[in-house]
Amino acid sequence: MPDFVQSPWVQRIAFSLGGLLLGYLVERLVVERAHRLAVISSFKWDDLLVGSLRGLPAIWLGAGGAYFALSVGDVPDVVVLTVSRVLMVVIIGSIVVGGMRLAGGAIEMLSTTTSGAIGSPTLVVNLARGMVLVLGLFIILQNLGINITPLITALGIGGLAVALAFQDTLGNLFAGVHIILARQVRPHDYIQLSSGEAGWVTDVKARNTTIQTFPDGNLVAVPNSVLASSIVKNFSLPHEALWVSVDVGVSYGSDLEHVERVTREVAEARRRRRRRTLPPRRPRVTPRRRRRWSALPSRPAATPQSSGRRPVLP
Repeated sequence: MPDFVQSPWVQRIAFSLGGLLLGYLVERLVVERAHRLAVISSFKWDDLLVGSLRGLPAIWLGAGGAYFALSVGDVPDVVVLTVSRVLMVVIIGSIVVGGMRLAGGAIEMLSTTTSGAIGSPTLVVNLARGMVLVLGLFIILQNLGINITPLITALGIGGLAVALAFQDTLGNLFAGVHIILARQVRPHDYIQLSSGEAGWVTDVKARNTTIQTFPDGNLVAVPNSVLASSIVKNFSLPHEALWVSVDVGVSYGSDLEHVERVTREVAEARRRRRRRTLPPRRPRVTPRRRRRWSALPSRPAATPQSSGRRPVLP
């Protein structure tokens, strides 16, 4: 065996590179194949689980190789302690990253599979990921031997100053949470505000709610506090179908009963084509007579007679 192979530094480098290489092989041979199988399967949660693990085996096995490299030769205790803590932070941090992926993906998946759900707005996904991140930071600090009790107390005191400084931002944040939990305004709903803005809700963020107008397609950002306190008309609730009045003009000599029958038949035919998406309501035909007014305000108005003849003003 060559002498350089017996060198501690060569063995340490070999352990470290070997861990990285093994992690790369696991990523390519195991995780990638598992991802392809998950895509084929009809079960969606395995896609989320495998997607959350992508890139993490290489980090874990690489950190394991670096940890075994510390056992080769005589390494100072300070170096062993420092490197061990760094590796611990790396491993816990990678687990936190996987947990953030899993939490965000679970929120998005639940919002798309649950009836009447929120449609995975950005605010909910970011809150879930933020909670996992804060929990991971506390775990890392506790494993490093840092007492988190004074830190939590300091954060509580400093939170008052932060709340006063970011009063508008926090107001929009809590208003956004209220909008999501109330489920009266959801993504992909068509709404109209009392101020006149109308369009489809595209997303609910921490500060504002974005609305895409129609037909120009512009994006309007409405602060969550304004949206929560405004009078909102939601055209998508309780169902997406709308009651639309269509004026049909006919000549004065037309048979109104025949016009009503033909109009009803056409409306029924259109409703049968869209039976799956329209509510079970029959179209209504209401005859409405037009009025012709005289140019002089003192003259009474003449209305069409039932005979269908054109009225003549005196």
